[in-house]
Amino acid sequence: MKTWMGGLLAATAALSMTAHAHAEDVASVVKGLPDGLKAQYDGAPQKILPSAWDNWTPPPKPWKWCHSESYQGNPWRVTVTKELKRLADGLIADGTVSSFEVSDSNNDVSQQINQIRAFIDAKCTIITSIPGSATALNDAIDAAAKAGIPFITAAGSVTSPNAINVDSNYARWGYDMMSAINKALPNGGNVLMVEGIAGHPIVAQERQGADKALAEDKKLKVARSVNGNWTANVTKTVVLQAIATNPAKIDAVWSTGSESRVIAEAFAQAHRPAPLITGSLTGDALGYWKANPDKYRFEGHALLPHWTAQTLYRVAARMLDGQKPKLNTLMIPIPAVHEADLGKWYKSCMTPDAVSIFPVPPTDPMPEELMDAYFTGAKPTIGWDYSKTPDPCIK
Repeated sequence: MKTWMGGLLAATAALSMTAHAHAEDVASVVKGLPDGLKAQYDGAPQKILPSAWDNWTPPPKPWKWCHSESYQGNPWRVTVTKELKRLADGLIADGTVSSFEVSDSNNDVSQQINQIRAFIDAKCTIITSIPGSATALNDAIDAAAKAGIPFITAAGSVTSPNAINVDSNYARWGYDMMSAINKALPNGGNVLMVEGIAGHPIVAQERQGADKALAEDKKLKVARSVNGNWTANVTKTVVLQAIATNPAKIDAVWSTGSESRVIAEAFAQAHRPAPLITGSLTGDALGYWKANPDKYRFEGHALLPHWTAQTLYRVAARMLDGQKPKLNTLMIPIPAVHEADLGKWYKSCMTPDAVSIFPVPPTDPMPEELMDAYFTGAKPTIGWDYSKTPDPCIK
């Protein structure tokens, strides 16, 4: 009994020491990041670990690139895959990559697991993914790691320590947007909260950040909270209902989705003053602003499909090029958009019904020197040139 207990205590102590060492490693890496990246880890809900791929050596070229999509049923997701393919095709053209293969599970997690395992059997060199679950894919991801195949996610993290997550701090995003409302309304005001899908983990993280900002400035009052489900029709309906049941002026709408146009339309339809709206900028919103500059006030960010694909590509391409990621989760800042700068984002093809056209940041939000900070042996990303990002008006 004593021997067994002694062994258990020794093992527990060893695990504790390993966890402590990992925490120190992570803290040291984060401390050494540029300020703009370091801030992304402040209050981040993701579990940050040392990279499991810090000793991986890619096989000889050409490499086989495989992409596992969980859903291709909306223009945002289609644009991600299209842009990722454009970038991978550049590596195919110079013989660096042999093929770029895509699977789509249509929101079926079991199907995505099977497709990942098929990619393993097909001996893909690397697998990129927008995962359909934070946990359900873990066994397949671990199997890929056992086969020596990195698995890199975007637009949502997974919890397997064998993955590399290219993600953002959504709690900080929610905080920043409520802080923008605080700044715009120094004397306080009423805020309508328009959240995404009830119970979704990203929604909870965003609201956590917003609540923190509200607690810091108690002059703002929440008029009502509704769920728009990240869908235009649902959002417009619930906003109109909220307006009808709140006769007092609504000074701002805190939202994190891409539905700012329909929110503005709802206020115009109800003959109510245009509130300040936060959220993610879209082409149709810019078209509405251009046509109705007195009815659209915006302060937010741009969570964009081209940008999502580009950051995913750059991490994967660097790993294929022999660069070693330092952490399992690489936090990418979401480009900020200020009302005074909307003209810099607008293009002539953006109209109020241009729901499939997405703006492109005027400058690279993640310059190469920032990306370098996440890698050991950093060097420029192969096949990368931000100036070649497609013009959103050219089909």
